[in-house]
Amino acid sequence: MPDITLTSIVVLCLAALAAGWIDAVVGGGGLLLLPALLLGLPGGASAAQYALGTNKAVAIVGTTGAAVTYARKAPVDVRTAVRIGLAALAGSTAGALVAAGMSTEVLEPVVMVVLLAVGAFVILRPGFGSVPSAGPVSARRVLAAIGLAGVGIGFYDGLIGPGTGTFLVLALTALLHLDLVTASATAKIVNCCTNAGALAMFAWAGTVYWQLAALMAVFNLAGAMVGARTALKRGSGFVRVVLLVVVFSLVAKMGYEQWVA
Repeated sequence: MPDITLTSIVVLCLAALAAGWIDAVVGGGGLLLLPALLLGLPGGASAAQYALGTNKAVAIVGTTGAAVTYARKAPVDVRTAVRIGLAALAGSTAGALVAAGMSTEVLEPVVMVVLLAVGAFVILRPGFGSVPSAGPVSARRVLAAIGLAGVGIGFYDGLIGPGTGTFLVLALTALLHLDLVTASATAKIVNCCTNAGALAMFAWAGTVYWQLAALMAVFNLAGAMVGARTALKRGSGFVRVVLLVVVFSLVAKMGYEQWVA
């Protein structure tokens, strides 16, 4: 356990609880959890690496809990989700390798424009993700999902990261003609694969505060399971509202980091 105050531990646990709920509904829990860790952990040259590693150790527990909750009640094609997840794992590894040799600040304005376009699209298309398509999804669409949602968004996750879960939900909804609740459920299984790969790398590097992560993971799991049940109960309309809040929060956060901080 790092040398931090009891107040900081309480705040981090509450952040983990809220992040678990957000991530289970529509992705983007890292928007809250990672900044909380960066502020709460002791400073130093390796503080960011420990924040990233501890974040993954916490998030994988909540993501897995949400995935199990969804899989029990939502019509998730687990086989397709795992195939996309394995592709995303490969993509995120490649993205992380590329990120080591380039400045991601160049790409952040582009991502912001994409997010704004996504937000406008969801607002102007109120029926998007409200009703799944009838009949089986074609093999061509599954391959497109593996390529774009798996390799492409996985690469983005390794390269930059913020909003990966949200992008996954949108891509899966568009490519596989899923409703937003089923897309969120599928995204959780994909996230399990990518989080496992990232956590293995951080664990190998020794940059995880395991005791703190275990404590925060309990709260993250509770938030994630409540979030998954809320999404299943409230339906796609509710998920759509949370999606828009997360998208515009991402834009605000990235804009602040780009031009103010």
